[in-house]
Amino acid sequence: MSDPLTELLTAAHEARVFSGAAWSVGTIQGPARRGILGTRAWGGEPVDDRTLWDLASLTKPIVGLAVMALLEQGRLSLTDPVAEHLPEYADTDKADITIWHLLTHTSGVPGGQPLYRDHPDRASLLEAVRRLPLRARPGVQVEYSSPGFIILGRVAEAASSLPLDELVRRTVTAPAGLSDTLFNPPADQRARAAATEDCPWRGGMIQGTVHDENADVLGGVAAHAGLFTTLDDMEKLALTLLRNGRTTSEGHLLRPHTLAAMTRPATDHLNLRRALAWQGNDPLGAGAGDLLSPAAYGHTGFTGTSLWVDPELGIYQVLLTNRVHPRRGSTAMMRTRPRFHNVAVLDLLGG
Repeated sequence: MSDPLTELLTAAHEARVFSGAAWSVGTIQGPARRGILGTRAWGGEPVDDRTLWDLASLTKPIVGLAVMALLEQGRLSLTDPVAEHLPEYADTDKADITIWHLLTHTSGVPGGQPLYRDHPDRASLLEAVRRLPLRARPGVQVEYSSPGFIILGRVAEAASSLPLDELVRRTVTAPAGLSDTLFNPPADQRARAAATEDCPWRGGMIQGTVHDENADVLGGVAAHAGLFTTLDDMEKLALTLLRNGRTTSEGHLLRPHTLAAMTRPATDHLNLRRALAWQGNDPLGAGAGDLLSPAAYGHTGFTGTSLWVDPELGIYQVLLTNRVHPRRGSTAMMRTRPRFHNVAVLDLLGG
C-alpha cells in the first residue's frame, strides 16, 4: 500500500515536474519514510541509492557549516570585515561588509547576476564580483545573493589557507561521514548523476557537472553552488543537525551552542527571515509549507533540492529532484515542494 508522500511525488513525476526524485523524512531516531522513483533522465537509467544530485544553492548552508567551524577554531568571527581577509577589497564599497552580512544575505551585494555571459573565465568573473555595485547599504535589507556567497567562499579560503573544496571536506563532509558529497564528481562517476538541463550555453545535456553557470566558470567549486550528494548523505546531515551537531558516528560537526547560534532567526527586524546561511521558516513563505514551526530552518536548491529541519517538532525532511530537466522554465516545483512538507509533517506526527 502506497504512502501519501509516494503518492504525491508519483503524481508530480507523472506530470513531468521531474524525471527522478529521492526523499527521506524522519525524527531524531532516524528515517521514518524514504523512497526513490523515476529515472536519472527522461528515458534514462532508474534512480537508485547511488544517484548523485546537484544540490545547487543547498551548497550554501553546507559551506556555512564550514565557516562556523572556522569560527570555532578562532580563525574568523562574524564581525570580521571582508577586507580583513581579502585585501583586494579594501578599496571597494564592500570593504566593511562583514561575514555576518554575507551569511544572512544582508550585504547589499545584488543577487541574480548572470556574470558568466560576459566573464567566461574564473579571474574575470571574480573581478566582476569585486566590482559589482552594492544595491543597498549593508544590514538594511535581505536580498538573496549568490555573488555574496562567492565572496564568502573566498573569505573562508583565506581564513583557512585551504581551497574551498578541501575546507568543506575537512570540516563538514568527513566529520559527518558524507562520503558521497563532493564538488566536481570524477568523470567516471558522472553517469550516476541525475541529469539537469539541456543547456544552450554549454551545448548539451548537463549530467554530473554543475548546473549553475557562474559556478561552472569558477571551475565547479564555489560557495553558492557546486556540491553533489546522495540521499543517504543528506539523511546523515539532517540527523546530525537534528541531534544538535552530533554526527551519526557519535562525533561532532559543530558544538550545540554554535549550531544554535547559526540556525536561530537573525533578520526578523528586516524584510525576510534568515539565519546564518540558512533560510528561516518565514511567514511570507520559504517553500517549507504551512505546518513547520517558527524554529524550523532549511534551504532549497534551484535544481529541485531541499533540506528542512524542525528542532521544535523534532523532524527533518529531505527532497532531492531534478526539476530543471530538461528545461528550467516550469514553476510546478514551487507547488510540489510545500505540499510535500505539509504531508510529511502530518505523516510524521500522526494524529
